[in-house]
Amino acid sequence: MLTSGPRGTKDILPGVVEQWQQFEGLVRDMCRRYNYREIRTPIFEHTELFQRGVGETTDIVEKEMYTFFDRGERSVTLRPEGTAAVVRAFIEHKMYAEPQPTKLYYLGPMFRYDRPQAGRYRQFHQFGVEAVGAAGPAIDAEVIVLAVHMLEQLGLTGLQLFINSVGCPQCRPLYKTALQQFLQEKTGRLCGDCQSRYERNPLRILDCKNKECGELTQGAPAVVDCLCPECAAHFSRLQSLLTGAGIAYSVNPRLVRGLDYYTKTAFEIQYPPLGAQSAVCGGGRYDGLIAQCGGEPMPGIGFGMGIERVMLALEKQGLLTQGAKPLALFLAGMGDAACNAAFALLRKARAAGLAAEMDYMDRSLKAQMKYAAKIPARFVAILGEEELAEQVVSLRNMNSGEQTKVPFEKLIETMLGKQEEE
Repeated sequence: MLTSGPRGTKDILPGVVEQWQQFEGLVRDMCRRYNYREIRTPIFEHTELFQRGVGETTDIVEKEMYTFFDRGERSVTLRPEGTAAVVRAFIEHKMYAEPQPTKLYYLGPMFRYDRPQAGRYRQFHQFGVEAVGAAGPAIDAEVIVLAVHMLEQLGLTGLQLFINSVGCPQCRPLYKTALQQFLQEKTGRLCGDCQSRYERNPLRILDCKNKECGELTQGAPAVVDCLCPECAAHFSRLQSLLTGAGIAYSVNPRLVRGLDYYTKTAFEIQYPPLGAQSAVCGGGRYDGLIAQCGGEPMPGIGFGMGIERVMLALEKQGLLTQGAKPLALFLAGMGDAACNAAFALLRKARAAGLAAEMDYMDRSLKAQMKYAAKIPARFVAILGEEELAEQVVSLRNMNSGEQTKVPFEKLIETMLGKQEEE
């Protein structure tokens, strides 16, 4: 008998789910304020979408994707990230014909075959936004400000924002050559992955987590020193916008992110107390991705935010709420007739919008009161033979112990009044 889930997965149990719902509620409210609309894409896509969109030289495509053949012998992949799927939907449903920019957000599970550790799972959850159609740095600034604003709204402090520019197809070849020349005599000491990246995508060497590779790339030329005039102006304007908005940031010339589709702006938000998995949000501009996936050339920018890591950060700062809110009402009936009356009142309470419950285990009144305290419930409506005869409930405040009699027909009105007093 299987008594544990697959490695790298995690059950989100009652009491914790409410914390996630609070986060998701904030996400939806913030995106409404910034005029981003929700999109929901399939959990699996054609494998080719990620090979073309994410990049065949990335760790995701080379090592981490959950790919399989379906019964029609088609290769499909559980989505490892959100951007490629959103871009596919943008093209397929001709969203480019709508007023631009198209501003979207998503929430949902992603899948990567990775080594599980704190804040890193094989099924993980991500919130992300994508803004397609605007080429200027102002939309870059807005996307970054949205991410920072949301994390601040959660109450997180000690966050660090890093930005960089990774150039464009015009200036990146110059940097690629400069970086290869710098690394030429060191290639034999690079890890196996970085040796294969040397020819195909040397920028990814800067992103390697291998300690020796990090030491070997110390002193490497910075991509910002090789930017063409357009990319340099874009990056300068982005910094001005962030500074004007009061957003603190640092330029990190080694920040290239792990996806091949980035152009110009790249950014990352870190929460250092999380250690090796300190990045809670990262993103950047992807001006060539839509054409790469089969659409007409259009610019775009977005980010992904790891929900598990945000939850870890909130936990470290003691910002997670404790479990579900108390129920408004518990109905404790004694005997079949009283339980019938309690069940009818329960239906009316729920129909009126009250969170309410009753006993289904034939407990004694004493046991029902203990159960109501554990749920917990703010009020208990007791129905025994005496209450049934008088068509009233004995309504007990579980905090104060105060108890009053309330007619059946006045119970819902009374409870709604007490709810408004909170």
